Amino acid sequence: MKTRKILLIGDSITDCGRREDQEGLGNGYVRLIHDYLITTYPSANYQIVNTGIGGNRVTDLAARWQTDVIDHQPDYVSISIGINDVWRQLDRPEIEQVLPEKFSSVYKELLTKVKEETNAHILLMEPTIIDEDVNSTGNKLLKDYVEIVHQLAKAFEATLIPTHKAFIEYLQSESTYKLTTDGVHMNSAGNMLMATTWLRTVEELLK
Repeated sequence: MKTRKILLIGDSITDCGRREDQEGLGNGYVRLIHDYLITTYPSANYQIVNTGIGGNRVTDLAARWQTDVIDHQPDYVSISIGINDVWRQLDRPEIEQVLPEKFSSVYKELLTKVKEETNAHILLMEPTIIDEDVNSTGNKLLKDYVEIVHQLAKAFEATLIPTHKAFIEYLQSESTYKLTTDGVHMNSAGNMLMATTWLRTVEELLK
């Protein structure tokens, strides 16, 4: 059976220590997706590639898109970006910001390259949360970026993975169990929610 390459790219939530991991997967949601697929479909020959880098915004993805996505020629490319594009507006307002219009235009360029230069099916993950409070400033700012991801998914016939929705619904449940270590970076429960949301959306496509 042909090996199917699934490449996942993003920021620290995707990275999650991958460069210290012998398999290059890290200890986050990418690892959970990998472990689920290889144990559930042991003869399917999935190759999971993690090219997440902590601190990345969509502009950082653009700078490494050729080497870290296109050159891999994946069968599926899963993108999780947008958290730092918003978070930097809150914690580093002195730097040049990636506001919604720029986020949309740069993201569109990246997806156009995937369409033109690979045969990959595109999987777009909604950016998750900024603070475990539905009404936080970060989550309010994030709404425009989530909407842009929806628009791009439709425009590029991509599969939309509703990770933001999953986290917001969890917060609305008023559970007291935390999903992050600092409002952004996932603990094991947060990584599990990301992985299960991804798998529930994508698993049928991979069979």
